[in-house]
Amino acid sequence: MAITSVRKVADADFPTRWGHFRILGFEGAYAAAAGTEGCNATPEKEEAVALTMGDVHAAPPLVRIHSQCLTGDVFHSLRCDCRLQLELALSKIVEAGAGILIYEQQEGRGIGLMAKLRAYELQDQGLDTVDANLQLGFQADCREFELPAEILRQMGVASVRLITNNPDKVAALEAAGVRVAERVSAEVPAEDTFEQYLRVKQEKMGHLFDGLETTAK
Repeated sequence: MAITSVRKVADADFPTRWGHFRILGFEGAYAAAAGTEGCNATPEKEEAVALTMGDVHAAPPLVRIHSQCLTGDVFHSLRCDCRLQLELALSKIVEAGAGILIYEQQEGRGIGLMAKLRAYELQDQGLDTVDANLQLGFQADCREFELPAEILRQMGVASVRLITNNPDKVAALEAAGVRVAERVSAEVPAEDTFEQYLRVKQEKMGHLFDGLETTAK
């Protein structure tokens, strides 16, 4: 579903324990609520925030598109690597002195919080993250990245160094007209509690890791 407009609704000072950012609020509008097969309907409006630091126009800036993960980002869950990736991205941006982190409300790869918790139940019964989503009637990944691409375009950022392990994010930005000059790894050390989760990302979703050995045939 094509996004019809994006507007910036806020721009404020934002000190953090990683460094000093600006926090920008954006609201995207869609023509109508609709969903792709096996995913929730696209909302008529979607909100996202962007943390920005430094000059993001002098050279392609580091950019992280981070999908909301309440369990990981807030409660430090070790079922996933989400919070560790978030902290890694913020650290990289601060180290570089410039960059953008876009935080999207795409909980559970876009299926929503309650469905994500139901997927957790199925995972406890032996399904992996992909099969749990499919069992619930969703696609393996229901996320789309139109809003982040439009936010970058509105900010005048035409080329980025994207912090991600997910080639679909690279393809989505490129398709939206934002050049990915470099993919920067978001790989973090695997914990025993989420090593299999990472293997499923690698083997079933094509995510890129250097530190994991694939068992796929």
